[in-house]
Amino acid sequence: MWIAVAMGAIVVIILLIFILQNTKQVAISFFAWDFELPLGVALLFAAIGGVLVMASVGGARIWQLRRAYRKTEPAPEPKTDPKD
Repeated sequence: MWIAVAMGAIVVIILLIFILQNTKQVAISFFAWDFELPLGVALLFAAIGGVLVMASVGGARIWQLRRAYRKTEPAPEPKTDPKD
């Protein structure tokens, strides 16, 4: 557990250093919107968007596999009374 927390902290520190060193403004065009952001922040938003897309696709696939597994799972056998 503590190793995961330490690794997460290291990743956050590296990410902050990257963002702070890449402060040059870049023009972003997205559909009808035009705006400027620091390069590090723009790349961070792109990475977050990629993670969200992959998480939603992965979640949909897991849901699909669980549903298929439940359909193939055998029904429980009815309990019989040993007195009969």
